Amino acid sequence: MRKNITGGSPYEPIIGFSRAVRVGNTVHLAGTGPVGAQNEGVAGQTRRIFAIAEKALAEAGATFADVVRTRMYLIFVEDWEAVSRVHGEFFGNIRPAATMVVVAALLNPNWRIEIEMDAVILGEGEGPGKERDPLLDPHFFDDYKPEP
Repeated sequence: MRKNITGGSPYEPIIGFSRAVRVGNTVHLAGTGPVGAQNEGVAGQTRRIFAIAEKALAEAGATFADVVRTRMYLIFVEDWEAVSRVHGEFFGNIRPAATMVVVAALLNPNWRIEIEMDAVILGEGEGPGKERDPLLDPHFFDDYKPEP
């Protein structure tokens, strides 16, 4: 089952996007900019993105502990250390696969950082009447009986 998570942007229906999308036990968080913090330094912008991400993940039934991948897009290479420190505040123990790249520009010229996240919610779909993921459930095929 698919669940689209809105971020409240008036551009979502025009462009055709969601802040996040949950399918089964997987959540994909769209590229998220520091809306409302565009005049702060890169550390403040990064913290704002994490606040937006936390809300969207929660609405999808996930937390930062479920995040398995992040992608960080920077405008200035010299911002990598400040962004890395904030990323580490949230993911120092979780340690998702992470990518950080420098790009020519972001949508808002005042944004210095944009972040995407992917999460996998373990333990979801277990029990009668619920979807089960064959990749996560070692007993998924226990009741399988091939047709004669």
